[in-house]
Amino acid sequence: MKLSRMIAWHAAVAVTAGFLLLPTISRADDAAAGLFKTKCAGCHGADGKGETTMGKTLKLRDLASADVQKQSDADLTTLLSAGKNKMPAYGKSLSADQIKGLVGYVRSLGKK
Repeated sequence: MKLSRMIAWHAAVAVTAGFLLLPTISRADDAAAGLFKTKCAGCHGADGKGETTMGKTLKLRDLASADVQKQSDADLTTLLSAGKNKMPAYGKSLSADQIKGLVGYVRSLGKK
């Protein structure tokens, strides 16, 4: 195989692999966004700022704030799994992958 054909073949394989991964990433992001909406937004708000009636009552921090974003993924995972104060524990009702997705979603709020 000539070098130019080989390069073209490798490029086509790389592009195809990238397109195959995009739907998976998008579905995972959509699933995490949906979980956040159903499990978290009632108190934290759709934007994670905590500016809901419950969020203000509980004095919730903005999930995009430096205080929240500086926490490790392990700390956020523990918080979601075990709960804290009035926040329910989701360790028994959500899978490890779902909790990991929520951690990723919280991270994405810090990038907006």
